Amino acid sequence: MAQSVIKRWWLLALCGVLDALFAGLIVLMGNPDGSPNLRLFIHGRNAITQLGLLALAAGVCTIAASVWRSRKDNSLLLVLNGLATSSLGILVTLGATRPITFRTIALVIVLMAMSIGLYEVTTARTFRGHLIDEWLLGAAGLASFGFAVVFLAFVLRWIKIDPSPSAQTFNWLGSYFGFTAICMVGLALRLDDLGVQIDRMSSRKL
Repeated sequence: MAQSVIKRWWLLALCGVLDALFAGLIVLMGNPDGSPNLRLFIHGRNAITQLGLLALAAGVCTIAASVWRSRKDNSLLLVLNGLATSSLGILVTLGATRPITFRTIALVIVLMAMSIGLYEVTTARTFRGHLIDEWLLGAAGLASFGFAVVFLAFVLRWIKIDPSPSAQTFNWLGSYFGFTAICMVGLALRLDDLGVQIDRMSSRKL
């Protein structure tokens, strides 16, 4: 695995936190209950702008964490994921002033889910000999592919969804970003532990 990604594990952790905040805010938007002040906040333009900024920041953190040294390095998939996430942030921010269709957002999420799924599956191979890590990353990759298929079904209209934002829309978006947050934080913590092990092995050789 690329040393650059291991050393920047905290950026992936930060990305996971931003994804979790995005998921929490989008779920609140789909919940009509709550205090009047909360409803006023989550249904205002500022909330949409903040959603976009959260996604944009998460994308930037992912790109920053995925500095690669060669084209063979699978962190290129993280770059693709970061670019897609940043694009989503820009689209959502623009949505505060002009309408953005859910199909457009779903198409971007397909790219996000496929890129992070491929990254998780290819990274799982680097943990051979560590069955728990290998299986967890592999399962996360398959789940990401599952999200990609679902959102592609929205794009192709295989699954019907309300044209206007609805609880169903918010729940799907919240579920995906909540899942991504867990994967990012889990991967970051595992990379941190791997970095510690590498440092210990290096010190022993010295």
